[in-house]
Amino acid sequence: MTQRMVGLMGGMSWESSAEYYRLINQGVRARLGGLHSARCVMWSFDFADIEALQHAGRWDEAGDALVAAAQGLMAAGAGALLICTNTMHKLAGRVEAAVAIPLLHIADCTAVPIQQAGLRRIGLLGTAFTMEQDFYRGRLVERFGLDVLIPPADDRAEVHRIIYDELVQGRIEPRSRAIYRAVIERLIARGAEAIILGCTEISLLVAQDDSAVPLFDTTALHAAAAVEWALAEGAPSYQRP
Repeated sequence: MTQRMVGLMGGMSWESSAEYYRLINQGVRARLGGLHSARCVMWSFDFADIEALQHAGRWDEAGDALVAAAQGLMAAGAGALLICTNTMHKLAGRVEAAVAIPLLHIADCTAVPIQQAGLRRIGLLGTAFTMEQDFYRGRLVERFGLDVLIPPADDRAEVHRIIYDELVQGRIEPRSRAIYRAVIERLIARGAEAIILGCTEISLLVAQDDSAVPLFDTTALHAAAAVEWALAEGAPSYQRP
């Protein structure tokens, strides 16, 4: 089987990008067997630069960086792109407009399995940008009809802090796992039927055993979508017009 090449916009953070690389290669080998691995190319950012732009609100400059990366990956032969982070999908529209190849949107390939499971009321964890701004929640609501719950302000601040102060620096703290478990429990008490791990590092901290309802790991789902695209003859099922 001929594989199509996937372009990965990584380094945001490299801890989760390493998971993408592992999962995509494992997925290809599971499908093709033997010595097969994925045909992929990665542009890895220095996350310190991206984080500074995020927290300064300099999204236009961050968008310029992502566009340059997307165009570089396309020039390197990528036939589709993944932005290997939820937060930077704030700039997905700019990236899509700048290239002639598809962008596999992380929210789309998370929402479709949720729909297929017959679930509608969903808790969302992620950075403050992802939880509070409309670029992500709005897409889940408007395109997929999901009812999205986010934690209250104090919980959002803790979830965000743990991501930037610990997870993207490779620190996995038992105390922080307990904090996330409690946040998840409070979302469930408000009626959440499932939880989206809407930051690509969160699955490094919590797993299904930490939740009484299903967890939808955006890193794993996005990587699976990349494998499907790379090996499929036609467009993957989660893509919408």
